[in-house]
Amino acid sequence: MRKRTVARECALKILYRIEIARDSAESSIEDFWAKTSYNEEVKDFATSLVIGTCKNLSKIDDIISQCADNWQIKRMAVIDKNILRIGTFELLYMEGIPSKVAINEAIELAKKYGDIDSGKFINGILDKIGKTNFHD
Repeated sequence: MRKRTVARECALKILYRIEIARDSAESSIEDFWAKTSYNEEVKDFATSLVIGTCKNLSKIDDIISQCADNWQIKRMAVIDKNILRIGTFELLYMEGIPSKVAINEAIELAKKYGDIDSGKFINGILDKIGKTNFHD
């Protein structure tokens, strides 16, 4: 598996812990890396995804809410919501990552960790975000 794909999986696990345990990003990141063994490239990319997502969380959630027709973000499954957050962060803030790559990676995460319809759900929302100009 590619390093960035692995890093996205790690970021999802860390964001899940932050939300479920109501722990700080810093504490969750530190604890996750202490219990796992990944190379620095994976750690650096995953950490940047988590920190960037957390730093921009209210804007990211607002954008997801605007693009998720008939869905309230608070009612979304935790996994789907955090995959959307990572994907939205990549689409809006990560230079050098093509939109198509960010969306496809999010869909693959949804297929692996979400339910049967998560891939379609994620695709629809991220595609709308990617086609709308939300950049600062």
